[in-house]
Amino acid sequence: MRKIILAKVLLISTLFLIVTPAAMAAQLGDRVLTKGCRGQDVTQLQQVLNNKGFWSGYADGIFGNKTVDALVKYQKAKGLKADGIAGFETFRALGVDTSYRGSSGRFSTRDVELLAKLVYAEARGEPYSGQVAVAATVLNRLNNPAYPKSIPEIIFQVVDGHYQYSPVLDGQINLVPDETARRAVIDALSGVDPTGGATTFYNPSKTSDKWVRNRAYVTMIGNHVFSK
Repeated sequence: MRKIILAKVLLISTLFLIVTPAAMAAQLGDRVLTKGCRGQDVTQLQQVLNNKGFWSGYADGIFGNKTVDALVKYQKAKGLKADGIAGFETFRALGVDTSYRGSSGRFSTRDVELLAKLVYAEARGEPYSGQVAVAATVLNRLNNPAYPKSIPEIIFQVVDGHYQYSPVLDGQINLVPDETARRAVIDALSGVDPTGGATTFYNPSKTSDKWVRNRAYVTMIGNHVFSK
């Protein structure tokens, strides 16, 4: 009887692994977590918060109201932006390692995927060169002492209370990138830069921000103006 029960448990576990979406198996730090997210990384977040004394509910892998409330309390206690979103700054405060190395030189696989998410969120539908250009601007910031020193820090940077990239604010950074966006990132990492060194881009029809419009113009690709 015990062998039969064990066999059933193993079968159920195997089926669960087969049908579980990739996001469900994500490790804490693989993606930005917001209310409504589900998965192993949410369970890990809940466990960490509970262990630190910020009750986030039972670790069920569902990012609900209790988890949001606990995260906001933790962020306030640490002097972070209390938005209830588990992003890079929150991960760093929690001691989550987001810097492991992968197969793309000095960048981790997590870095590459995050940059692809930004490219997809900001430039899907743009010409391929425009998608490479968006990735290149992030890498150009990485090489500029005026900006943070890692891809996650650049993408999730907040200046004067404002995110540098709108997809981080509206949640589109969590969309799954397509292979075109990933290929654009690889090309940018290989040194392709259609902008010739730009660090900023914007869509003139979608923003009236004076700061970005006052940057030195470099070029225009598709619907984006690239500047320094």
